[in-house]
Amino acid sequence: QVQVVESGGGLVQPGGSLRLSCEASGFTFSDYAMSWYRQFPGKDREWVASIFSRGRITNYAPSVEGRFTISRDNAMNMIWLQMTSLKPEDTAVYYCYAQSIVRGGPDYWGQGTQVTVSS
Repeated sequence: QVQVVESGGGLVQPGGSLRLSCEASGFTFSDYAMSWYRQFPGKDREWVASIFSRGRITNYAPSVEGRFTISRDNAMNMIWLQMTSLKPEDTAVYYCYAQSIVRGGPDYWGQGTQVTVSS
């Protein structure tokens, strides 16, 4: 059974930090590029950051570059998103996304975790 489960969301003050976790199971984790997306109320999901299967290549949206860091551990089947210098506009539901690097492979989404940045 495939599972992609995010955790670590919550309420944090502006300027604060938060670390999101995503644990995957039920598929070959190292065959997947992993990403974080976020969704603001009433908007489509937007891409935040990605890390490729060996973990050596990462990409970030301009809005989070320099503040957020994505990492992964293939032995643990986990990825993380370390978020620093958080702003109220980072408030969103954050989703973990597993994208197969094998052509035609299935992709998977987690259920999301709420991050609220407010004083």
